[in-house]
Amino acid sequence: MRSLLLPALLLAPFAPALMAQDKPAPVRLTPLRVSPAATLSQEIGISKIGITFARPAVKGRKIWGDLVPFGQVWRAGANNATVITFSHAAKVAGQDVPAGTYGFFVLPGEKAWTLILNKKAKQWGAYDYKKEEDLLRWEATPQAGPFLEYLDYRVLPMDTGSATVELGWEKLRVSFPVVFDTKAIYWAHLEDTLKKAPETDWVPWYQAAAYCQAQGTEPQKALTWIEKSLKAGDSFWNHETAARIYKDAKRMPEALTHLQKAVDLSKGKAPKEYTENLEEELGAWKAQK
Repeated sequence: MRSLLLPALLLAPFAPALMAQDKPAPVRLTPLRVSPAATLSQEIGISKIGITFARPAVKGRKIWGDLVPFGQVWRAGANNATVITFSHAAKVAGQDVPAGTYGFFVLPGEKAWTLILNKKAKQWGAYDYKKEEDLLRWEATPQAGPFLEYLDYRVLPMDTGSATVELGWEKLRVSFPVVFDTKAIYWAHLEDTLKKAPETDWVPWYQAAAYCQAQGTEPQKALTWIEKSLKAGDSFWNHETAARIYKDAKRMPEALTHLQKAVDLSKGKAPKEYTENLEEELGAWKAQK
């Protein structure tokens, strides 16, 4: 009898948990939100700006100074506070901001607004907002714009290192600049990648050399890296880049040899227009010799 009871007694404390595992998940409707959630992501160079927010609608209401009171911190959206993420350190409105995720708030006024990055990213509305947790504040002047029923954010790239972030709702827009040190960010990425790159793979060494050649920087490293690439494998890509690097170094015999090799390797593998352009360039280089 004891041998029959023992397994049952040992299992008894776990019986509720075992039963719970068999219980189906509760059935729930997906909420129909009047202020729909949105996520925006924009690349700037190899950096990213991400914005997560909810879009309230005007619905015939007076917005500024009424629904959104002047002189009170606003979540810059609806539901959860708006969140902004910077993948790398940046300058926001000229001030240093470390990489990370921040709550974005606005303190609107009749003529000028205070924009806020708060170190507490996840919070409901502005009810738990604390000024002492601000990372930075800066002033911005709203501008008139076309009517928008739903609140909107845009990230407008200016070049490979900067962008303008814009909040728009009703008939007002407010914006601020974000700048990344893209050259430093990309160079760190390049060096980190090459530390992991095998010398038997021609591609990363070619990519690093091509970047240097295109940017007009580190010519000696570009030469070292393209030679590593050529040692690892032949491609019209790395021979073309080698030709340009040797031409920049005023080593025309080698430049012509590599450009000819690029032409030969591209035939039947690259678009016809690519090969024809290389042949035309090769003729021009020979004429300059």
